[in-house]
Amino acid sequence: MESVRPLIEAAFNKTKVTCFAYGQTGSGKTFTMMGNSNVNMSAPGLYLLSAFDIFRLLETENYNHLEVWVSFYEIYCGKLYDLLNDKALLQAREDGKQNICIVGLSERQVTSLNSMMQVIEYGLKARTVGVTGANSDSSRSHGIIQITLKEPNGSMHGKISFIDLAGSERAADVTDTNK
Repeated sequence: MESVRPLIEAAFNKTKVTCFAYGQTGSGKTFTMMGNSNVNMSAPGLYLLSAFDIFRLLETENYNHLEVWVSFYEIYCGKLYDLLNDKALLQAREDGKQNICIVGLSERQVTSLNSMMQVIEYGLKARTVGVTGANSDSSRSHGIIQITLKEPNGSMHGKISFIDLAGSERAADVTDTNK
């Protein structure tokens, strides 16, 4: 099994890390992020590989005090929807330090690899999909998963964002798209 440990270690070293999946519809972006759901994990995705590394590092003395929080939202037709809260409509705002904040975005605390993957799978089921000429089960939105490492006082220690972009093809290249 491949490791994404350098990516995860960067977040544990108090940085913000972002991983994008970009490409045409049907090129395997979501599969790269999610992998297969086989119990034997013959093809784990980046989410699962990251969860393994996160919870391994949390077992070490330097990081065992940290908490893990997950949020998951999508951008569809120019609007933001919370995938962990019944697709509640969200607002993007800029704070006084010029940081973009997603107002109303829910976070779920996870304490194990299994609980993290359950939260992610829950959000994936809520994500907007449709049929296109290229793919019968195509993600039609940009999906953003944020895994935040927090200190016990609630302050952010580090953050990992996984962004699974919708297909990048031209509209003229794909037939039979959802309206």
